[in-house]
Amino acid sequence: MTDHSTNGVDTHAEHHPVRTPHAEFYVYFALIFLVATPFAILGWIASALMHGEMPDQNAISRAWSEAQAITPLIFRA
Repeated sequence: MTDHSTNGVDTHAEHHPVRTPHAEFYVYFALIFLVATPFAILGWIASALMHGEMPDQNAISRAWSEAQAITPLIFRA
């Protein structure tokens, strides 16, 4: 049997082709974004009131970031 690890080549590091998101991904993204938006708005208002200044990230950007983080996790499971 050949030992490929001695050549410094990692056989497990094969690159998989990047898949383009399908319609199902966008549907889940939109639903998560719609659910996350009210919570992001409430969090943004609470943060502004507690700290007395505007947060760095606005509510829509925060909801968008949450949807971007959560949606791929659904498809990896």
